[in-house]
Amino acid sequence: MPKKILHGIVVSDKENKTIKVMIERKYQHPLFKKVVKSKKKYSAHDENNKFKIGDKVSIIECKPHSKNKKFEVLEDKR
Repeated sequence: MPKKILHGIVVSDKENKTIKVMIERKYQHPLFKKVVKSKKKYSAHDENNKFKIGDKVSIIECKPHSKNKKFEVLEDKR
């Protein structure tokens, strides 16, 4: 199974070697057929503390680094 790749914006970089990335997705409501926006924050591993608030990043699924950290930052910015 391929690894999940998500694109989002860094909303927090306070933790050491960790950033929080907000992913926004749009989907159609099954009953009302209206387009709904939903947001979710993911913790991602950032080895060199390279990324700052407001950066656009891509994150990829990986083996767990901790209880909540199951993604790591791809080196390329989009």
